[in-house]
Amino acid sequence: MASLRQIAFYGKGGIGKSTTSQNTLAALVEMGQKILIVGCDPKADSTRLILNTKLQDTVLSLAAEAGSVEDLELEDVLKIGYKGIKCTESGGPEPGVGCAGRGVITAINFLEENGAYDDVDYVSYDVLGDVVCGGFAMPIRENKAQEIYIVMSGEMMALYAANNISKGILKYAHSGGVRLGGLICNERQTDRELDLAEALAKRLNTQMIHFVPRDNIVQHAELRRQTVIQYSPNCQQAKEYRTLAEKIHANCGKGTIPTPVSMDELEQMLLDFGIMKTEEQQLAELAAKEAAKAAAAR
Repeated sequence: MASLRQIAFYGKGGIGKSTTSQNTLAALVEMGQKILIVGCDPKADSTRLILNTKLQDTVLSLAAEAGSVEDLELEDVLKIGYKGIKCTESGGPEPGVGCAGRGVITAINFLEENGAYDDVDYVSYDVLGDVVCGGFAMPIRENKAQEIYIVMSGEMMALYAANNISKGILKYAHSGGVRLGGLICNERQTDRELDLAEALAKRLNTQMIHFVPRDNIVQHAELRRQTVIQYSPNCQQAKEYRTLAEKIHANCGKGTIPTPVSMDELEQMLLDFGIMKTEEQQLAELAAKEAAKAAAAR
């Protein structure tokens, strides 16, 4: 267990976190690393590209069928995917009922107690990051994940989520030793996206570990329930994920304690980059449009 690296991918919902993590882990296993994926998202989509299947049965759903989690065996919840990657999904309750974070806690405790963490080099947690509630923060709070990688983009809400997740890391950094490994920018082709990602990384006292360019081959691979690494191993996008995997592999022990910023500072950064307009600019533009409309009507 001494050499085991426990990493976590956090990020705003819909940012491409699960796709990025699975492609990165597929690249890591090509490098000879033994990997366990613990899906911590109620959607249970953290392993589908590795298993080449729709959705994996979750720990919570199997426990409900069996009567309790104590009635399960490890092989019930652990499936083997691409090049031997071990996969499990915590799952969650029915929408509107209960706390999805409880599934994360139940799954991790069960896996640890039943030897799933034995004989692996990496345990990777894929965690919903829109809200850093107690359950979803469990890999951070309980000192499970040592390195957090935040998947973000140049969009306002992705930047906000990255900053918010950094606040969660900071809360437990001194007591548990968790560190921010870096930001992964999943390109959305917004204005000055690379500059913004690098600027936010600097503000958060971390690095922009890799900029993943946008390429439709990612969607082509996903439609086939595959990673790009498996679907088109020699394409440029596969090389990007391999580069990201190499950077993460070389980043052991280099994580930092983040320095999150206030909402005002985040908005000021967007203003400085010309991404967001001041209230005066917005009013001036509106007045100009109304004047042009009135002139056209005359």
